[in-house]
Amino acid sequence: MRTSIRRHFACVTIGVLAVAILLCWFLNNTFLEKYYEKEKKDAVEALYQKLDQAVSQELLDKESFQIEVRQYIYRYNINTAILNSNSDLVFVAAANSDELKNKLLGYIVGIPIVSGETPQPNEVFKVRDVRTGTEYIEMYGELEKGYRFLISSPMESMRESVRISNRFLAYVGVLVVAAGGVLMYLISRGLTRPILELAGISERMTRLDFDAKYEVKGKDEIALLGSNINKLSRSLEQTISELKTANNELKRDIEKKEQIDEMRKEFLSNVSHELKTPIALIQGYAEGLKESINDDPESRDFYCEVIMDEAGKMNGMVGKLLTLNQLEFGNDVVTMERFDITALVSNYLQSAQVLARRSDIEVRMAQRESLYVWADEFKTEEVFANYFSNAVNHCDGPKVIDIKLEKIQDKVQVSVFNTGQPIPQESLEHIWEKFYKVDKARSREYGGSGVGLSIVKAIMESMNQQYGVVNYTNGVLFWFQLEAAESGKAGD
Repeated sequence: MRTSIRRHFACVTIGVLAVAILLCWFLNNTFLEKYYEKEKKDAVEALYQKLDQAVSQELLDKESFQIEVRQYIYRYNINTAILNSNSDLVFVAAANSDELKNKLLGYIVGIPIVSGETPQPNEVFKVRDVRTGTEYIEMYGELEKGYRFLISSPMESMRESVRISNRFLAYVGVLVVAAGGVLMYLISRGLTRPILELAGISERMTRLDFDAKYEVKGKDEIALLGSNINKLSRSLEQTISELKTANNELKRDIEKKEQIDEMRKEFLSNVSHELKTPIALIQGYAEGLKESINDDPESRDFYCEVIMDEAGKMNGMVGKLLTLNQLEFGNDVVTMERFDITALVSNYLQSAQVLARRSDIEVRMAQRESLYVWADEFKTEEVFANYFSNAVNHCDGPKVIDIKLEKIQDKVQVSVFNTGQPIPQESLEHIWEKFYKVDKARSREYGGSGVGLSIVKAIMESMNQQYGVVNYTNGVLFWFQLEAAESGKAGD
C-alpha cells in the first residue's frame, strides 16, 4: 500500500499535539508574565486590606495574625514593613529590613529611590530600582493610627518562574508529541485491522469471489460497514448467479433457434428433394393418360397404379414427417403404461406375415413367454414396425429375419436381425439422421424415405431408453431396450 491510514493517524495526531503545544508555549510566553503581574498586584492589594484591618482591630501584635500574614507573604514572595508615627518598625517581613525601611521613608518624604510610574499612596504601582535595575510591584501609604506601610514584591522571581514554566512546557511538549504519535500508531493498528480486512474482502469481490465474509463484532460504524459488505456480497452473488442463469438460458435459446432454423432449412431441402421424383412421375404419367399415349386398358391401369403408388409413398412420407415433427418438438405426449411386449410383437408379426411371404422371407421368433415393460405401447409398436419394415426391405441372401426378446437385469431388450449386406462403417453414425439413405437406389425401389430410423431415435429418446445397431458379417441387428415390469396381468 502506497499510503497507510495508520501513518495518517499518527501524523495527524503528532501534528495536532505539536500545534497544541506550540500554541500553549506561545500563550505562556506572551501572556503568562502579564497574568502573574496581575495576580501579584491582586496579592499586594489583598495584603494591604489585611494589614489595614489588623491595625484597626489592634491585631498587629497578635501572634496568630503575624503567623497568618507571614504565611501569605512567603507564599507570594512579598516584602512588608510597617512604621509607627515615630518611624519605628512595628512589623517587618523582609531579608533586608533596613533597605525596605529606607525605601518607605523615601516615599514618605517624596524622594523615592526608584524610577517608573509616579507612586500614589494606597495604590499598586510598578517601579524599577535605580541601583540594581530590578523591577518591583509595590504599594505604600498610611494606615489608621498614623501607621505607614510598604508592600514590595520583586518581578524577577516571577519572570524566572515564567521562563522555567516555558522550558518545562517545551520538554513536556516534545515528550507528549513523541509518545502521542507512537501511542496513536499502536491504537490505529487496532482500528485499521478491520478496515484492511474489509478492503481485502472487497478486493476479492472484484474478482467475483464471494466466499469471504466479515465477522461482525460489536455495534460500531465498522461493524455496520462489515454487515453491509456481507449483505452486498450475498446480493451480488445472487444477482450474478441469476445473470449467469439467464445468460445460459439465452445461449440455449439462441442455439435452439439456430438449430430450428437449420432443421427448417434442412427439412425444406430434403422434403423438396424427396417429393421431386414422385411428383415428376405423377405429373408424367398423368400427362400420358391425358394425351392417351396408350389407349389399351392394360396401359391405363399401369399408369394409374404408378400414380397411386407414388401418391401413396408421398402420403406415407408426409405422415412420417408429421410424426417426427411432433416428437422432435415435444408436442407428442408420452404415456407410460404396463403391457406385454411379447404379445405386442407377436400380434404385429401376425398382421405383417403377408409382407414377409411376398418377399420370401422366413421370420423367426423363439421367445413366446410374456415379458412386461413400462413404455408407451403405441410408440413402442411404431419403433418395432420401423425396425421390421427396414429388415424386410434390406433382407438378402438366405432371407431370414430373427426376432429376439430377452430380459437383461432390469431391462427388456428387443432385437431384429436380418440377413444381408452389413451397413458400411462410414454410414453407421448417420443412419439415424433424417432423409439419410445408405443405398439410395434400393431405397427408391421399395419407397424408403429415410425418416423411419429418425422416428425410432426420437421415440426412444422421448422415453429415455437405449437403442442401437450392430453389424455382422451376414447381416445387421437393430435393438432397443425398455424398462422391465413385474410379471402378471395389469392391475394384479
